[in-house]
Amino acid sequence: MTSIPIRRALLSVSDKTGVVELATALAGRGVELVSTGGTARALRDAGLAVRDISDLTGFPEMMDGRVKTLHPVVHGGLLAVRDDAAHMASASDHAIGMIDLVVVNLYPFAQTVAKGASRDEIIENIDIGGPSMVRSAAKNHAYVAIVTDPADYAIVATGETTLDDRRRFAAKAYALTAQYDATIASWFAFADQGERFPATLPLVFRRGAELRYGENPHQSAALYLPTGPSAHGIAQAQQVQGKELSYNNYNDADAALELVSEFRDGPPTVVIVKHANPCGVATADTLADAYRAALACDSVSAFGGIIALNRPLDAETARAIVEIFTEVVVAPGASEEARAIFASKKNLRLLICDDLPDPMRPGLMLKTIAGGALVQSRDNGRVTGDDLQVVTKRAPTDRERADCLFAWTVAKHVKSNAIVYARDGSTAGVGAGQMNRLESARIAAWKAKDAAEKAGWDQPRTIGSAVASDAFFPFADGLLAAVEAGATAVIQPGGSIRDDEVIAAADEAGLAMLFTGMRHFRH
Repeated sequence: MTSIPIRRALLSVSDKTGVVELATALAGRGVELVSTGGTARALRDAGLAVRDISDLTGFPEMMDGRVKTLHPVVHGGLLAVRDDAAHMASASDHAIGMIDLVVVNLYPFAQTVAKGASRDEIIENIDIGGPSMVRSAAKNHAYVAIVTDPADYAIVATGETTLDDRRRFAAKAYALTAQYDATIASWFAFADQGERFPATLPLVFRRGAELRYGENPHQSAALYLPTGPSAHGIAQAQQVQGKELSYNNYNDADAALELVSEFRDGPPTVVIVKHANPCGVATADTLADAYRAALACDSVSAFGGIIALNRPLDAETARAIVEIFTEVVVAPGASEEARAIFASKKNLRLLICDDLPDPMRPGLMLKTIAGGALVQSRDNGRVTGDDLQVVTKRAPTDRERADCLFAWTVAKHVKSNAIVYARDGSTAGVGAGQMNRLESARIAAWKAKDAAEKAGWDQPRTIGSAVASDAFFPFADGLLAAVEAGATAVIQPGGSIRDDEVIAAADEAGLAMLFTGMRHFRH
C-alpha cells in the first residue's frame, strides 16, 4: 500500500508545540484522536474531542504515568500487518483497533541532565512507553506513520500519508531512539558510574552541513554536531560573511581556535594557522600589534591561512588583515566598523565564537583506524611556573621564563616533532611534523632567518629566544642546533636516558633549561 488514509491517531508528546494545530487539522478530516495525560488535557482545552488511552486499553494510567501505553491493544494496533489475515483475525478476536498515525516526542532526558537535576528526577525522565510506541510504529511503517519531528506535522495534517513519507518518518524515528538511548547510556557510564572508557562507547551526532568536498575534491564530507549539552567551538560559530566553509577550513579553524583559547584570559593574542599548524603566534598590547608580530614570523605561510583572535575584531586589526589573502578569521565578536571593512572581501569568512572554549575542559578525542578507533582523553595538561624544574647551572631570567612558557603553550599545538622559538611574546620560528627533532630545530631556525630578511631586521628573532620542544631531546644535537640559532633558554619535558648529556651541553653553552615533566605529542 502506498497512500493510506489516517482514521485513528495516537498523540502523546512532551513538547506540545504545534500539537493542537495538528490535532485540529486531523479532527477536521474525521480522524479519531487518542491521547494520554497532559497531551489529552491540552487538546480538550482547545475544544477537541479526545479519547483517553485508558478508554482504549481498559486499564487506567497508573504508577504516576509510568504505565499507560504498554498494552497489547496499543501495540497490536501498531504492529498488525493489515493484509495478513491471521493478524487481522487476532485483532478482531481481541477487539484491537488499528492505529494509523502516532505522534510522539520523548521525555526531555538530556535537558533534565543539563539543568543539574537530581538523580531521581533524571531517572524519572527516562521515557519507556514513548520509545516503545515509536519503535513499533516505525517497524510497521508499511501501514503506520510515526511522526517524531514537529517539522513533519504539516505532512500528516492532510489526513493521509504515502509510503515514501512513512519510510522517511521511520528512519527519523529510529535515529531518534538511537540518540535517546545513547544519551541515557552515556549518562549512566560517565556521570552515574564515573567510567573513563565504558565497555560500549555510545556516540551520536546529528548532521549539520554537507560540505562541498573533503580534504581533497574526490572525497565527500559533512559536519556533524553533538546531540548532548550545548557545546562551544568552531562547529557552533556564527558565520557572518564569506564563502561556505570547507572541510579543511573547519579543520584549520579548529586548530587556530584551540590554540588561541589557551590565551583567552591573557593579553591580546593572535594565532595564524596553516594546514593545522601555527605559523605565527604573538601577544601584544593591541590586537593589531599582535597580528603584525604573528605575521612577521612567517608571512609566506600566512598567505591563505586561518587567523584566530582572543579579543573581538577591531577596525585597525581588520584593516591589517585584509592587506593579504586570508581564508578565515575567528574571533569572539567584531565591531561594526571591522565588519564593514571585511565586507569588501566577499570571500573572506568571518566566524564569531561568542565564548572561547575552555582549554582545560575534559572530554574524549577519537581517531578512526583500520578496523577500529583509538580513544583518549583530551590533552588538557598545563604547566605553570611552579611546575618547572631548573636543571642547568644557570636559571632563566624572568623574560626567558615567560618566553619559555609562551613557546611551550604554542608547541602543544604544533604537530610532532615540534620545535618553537619565541621571544618577547612572539614566535620566532616554528618547526613542525618532522621525522626527527634535529630537522625541526633547523627548519624553525631557517624560517626565523627568512623572516628577518623579509622584514629587514638586523638579526632573526631567535637571537636571545627561548626554545620549546614538545618531547625530550634524545640527543644533544637538537639542542646544539637551537644554540646555533641563538636561543638562550630551553623548555622541554625531560626524561631521556641522555638527559645528563643534554644538560651538560646546555651548561657548556651557558643556556638555562627547564624541565616540565610533561610532553605534548600531537600527531
